[in-house]
Amino acid sequence: RPSPEEALQWRDSLEKLLQNPYGLASFHSFLRSEFSEENAEFWVACEDYKKTKSPVKMAEKAKKIYEEFIQTEAPKEVNIDHFTKAVTMKNLVEPSPSSFDMAQKRIFALMEKDSLPRFVRSEFYQELIK
Repeated sequence: RPSPEEALQWRDSLEKLLQNPYGLASFHSFLRSEFSEENAEFWVACEDYKKTKSPVKMAEKAKKIYEEFIQTEAPKEVNIDHFTKAVTMKNLVEPSPSSFDMAQKRIFALMEKDSLPRFVRSEFYQELIK
């Protein structure tokens, strides 16, 4: 469990929140309660994808991420604009570590602007900073 001081830093930094295993788990639970956990799950999948070294594994993961989060009617479709979706699809012709960067940045910005402020106001977060 993080110290209240550590948890307080999350108000101003989604990055710090997502990099802390407890913070990520707390945020994910909160998003699940709002039925919007696909954003955090997509972000985590992208982080994992970027660490993949094998081109074969990378292609497999890219396909899985695309089918789970990007394609229209995907089971956990994330909310990205058509341009970002098109760029991502083009990037997947030859998967590279940066294939999902644009989409991941859009989702990060969405969570930062939208989900983080609600999380910070939640009872769950308020308990962490006591």
